[in-house]
Amino acid sequence: MFDESLLDDPEALSRADLHGLLRGVAESGARVRTAARNAAEAGVSALRPDGRPRAVLVAGPAPAAAGTADLLTALAGGSAPVTLIRPTGVAPAAGALRWALPGWTGPLDLLLVVSPDGTEPGLAILLEQAYRRGCSVVCVTPAGTPLAEATAQARGLAIPLTVSPAETRTGDAVPDGDKELPAGPGVLWSVVTPLLALTDRIGLLTADPAGVESLADRLDQVAERCGPAIATYSNPAKTLAAELAGTLPLIWAEGDIAGAVGRHFATLLAALSGRPALAAELPEALTAHGTLLAGDFAAGADPEDFFRDRVEDPEALHARVVLLR
Repeated sequence: MFDESLLDDPEALSRADLHGLLRGVAESGARVRTAARNAAEAGVSALRPDGRPRAVLVAGPAPAAAGTADLLTALAGGSAPVTLIRPTGVAPAAGALRWALPGWTGPLDLLLVVSPDGTEPGLAILLEQAYRRGCSVVCVTPAGTPLAEATAQARGLAIPLTVSPAETRTGDAVPDGDKELPAGPGVLWSVVTPLLALTDRIGLLTADPAGVESLADRLDQVAERCGPAIATYSNPAKTLAAELAGTLPLIWAEGDIAGAVGRHFATLLAALSGRPALAAELPEALTAHGTLLAGDFAAGADPEDFFRDRVEDPEALHARVVLLR
């Protein structure tokens, strides 16, 4: 059962937040500003591209790479095709995954590699493939990692991944509770922000410094409005958490950008809270999820005797639509 009283107990929320997700949300605005500064210092603002790439390829572990590719596809609006290179392998462990360039990849294409960990041997092999084919390479990964070194060997641009303050302490082992989850909110902005600056520079989309600063300001506002100390009745995040308790969220999106956000939302609900969710774009969502809303998952649906005693019954899961516009 979902304990709604926990929402208005900041200390209890802090104890339950074993992976620093609340801190990651609060730091998101600052993370965007630092990531933009790191991208500029790495040389993104000094790039002089000859034109747009023929195609943009994105590779890396899930969910960072998939979410990044989906978002860039929506923001680019068809100015250049964005393709996600999916890994192959029998396990999600770093050493078991392999990535391969499509056969048509060449000097006119751009490879974006994103890795919050920076230790995947399969991505280093991918960088070697890109170098042999003359493909331009940009990698967002922690500084000093094997992947950052492989990027330099492939004559690519390595942008240091912005990490949380807990992970920047020198000489200390980072406790497990201070390590960010790959699906954490801070990781998303650390990966996406430098790539926004890069794709703005090459003309793929518009994300000038003023726009990125506006994004950081908006994230600060959301963190303040949705903080753990803000009461549920005036806190949109807590209200949404209470409304989605005991439901199967059906995330419906209107528009390409909302579609990318909806798929990422469904991914995070499963990865961070262990709750299933389904995402679809309108108008197809009406057909894809119509049966769920009319069948056993419909709110109030009960095929058995209406008058029987339900005190000891587990709470029935019902579908709940969340619309993103």
